[in-house]
Amino acid sequence: MTTMPVVSICGGALIASANSALREQVVHRLNGRCRPVQQALGGADALAQLEKGKWQLLFLDRRIPDLDSDEVIAIIQRRFPGIQVVMLDSDTPDAEADASCTADELSARGWTARQTSLTPTGLTQTKQTFPASAATEPLPGMIGTSAAMQRVYRMVRLIAPRLTTVLIAGATGTGKELVARALHALSPRAAKPLVVVNCAAIPETLLESELFGYTRGAFTGAVQSQLGRIPAAHGGTLFLDEVSELPLGMQAKLLRFLEQKEIQRLGTSEITRVDVRVIAASNVDLASRAARHEFRQDLFYRLSAFPVELPALAERPADIAPLAEHFLACMAAAMGTPAPRLDGEALRILASYPWHGNVRELQHVMERASILVESGDVVESAHLFFSHPHTLALQPES
Repeated sequence: MTTMPVVSICGGALIASANSALREQVVHRLNGRCRPVQQALGGADALAQLEKGKWQLLFLDRRIPDLDSDEVIAIIQRRFPGIQVVMLDSDTPDAEADASCTADELSARGWTARQTSLTPTGLTQTKQTFPASAATEPLPGMIGTSAAMQRVYRMVRLIAPRLTTVLIAGATGTGKELVARALHALSPRAAKPLVVVNCAAIPETLLESELFGYTRGAFTGAVQSQLGRIPAAHGGTLFLDEVSELPLGMQAKLLRFLEQKEIQRLGTSEITRVDVRVIAASNVDLASRAARHEFRQDLFYRLSAFPVELPALAERPADIAPLAEHFLACMAAAMGTPAPRLDGEALRILASYPWHGNVRELQHVMERASILVESGDVVESAHLFFSHPHTLALQPES
């Protein structure tokens, strides 16, 4: 974002601050210039209102209680391009707002005017927002050179050295854990632990003790103290897979940890500081769940400080053949035999199949093919066995 003059406007304005006196002061100073003018109590509230309406101007208190103001601005850059942001400082006793002030005048009053300038929201536009010089080679453990995957590689390499929280979105089988491992491996924390937590695999009654740990005698059966998954990741990375499955009560506790970087083990009042970089993944649309109040909005915005969306395999057809050949080679190496090749008809069928299970489904199909081909050196269409047969894909070429 670049500093620029704030001009007189007639569109809607939103004021986000926990300080009611400051909000009222801004409303008074706007004096009818903006319609409508609404107020938000914090960052999550402001982002939720921005989702629902059309706004031109956001007055954002640096000291909002729920989210970091820089994170809110980063989200606005991605989701709401063109919205002008005026930073407020609630500690400045004489701060005043005037929508016709210049940037210098606002600065003199303790305010900073900013303008978002990114392309329209959505990862399909990210190729316009990242420098071409960023590396686009496949990430460790990943195969594919399609344009869609090159954008993913570029984004991951740009964000890996930072501490920013990352939300990896994508359907089941698209490789979200591989991206999380690559983020960790390419980060300055690579030598520290990467702790993986499958939020859907841990019973709700055990989640808190698993994540935060407990002391001996904290509950029946706690015969010895246990370090939780979060403190176990100290200095490294915590990967929360299927984060959408967290119960609402645990979401509140996770949000507090993300805000304070502190945990409290069950059975003790001692507070422990933890240095952890958090990566989350979801195979459902968390934004939609948050809008339906099925997932905490403030936690969603905290987790999605930097979103990375993985394309479905059907959206990257150029990568299907290299992936299939890679899986065949891996299976042949494990058996100590030469890798078979795919004939033209098999490749045609693979390219036309919808791949609802994505890369994981392709891997299973190739595993079956490597068994059915026995000692042969060519995988033919007869060797392709699908979990959900796609009759159109199996028709012979006309």
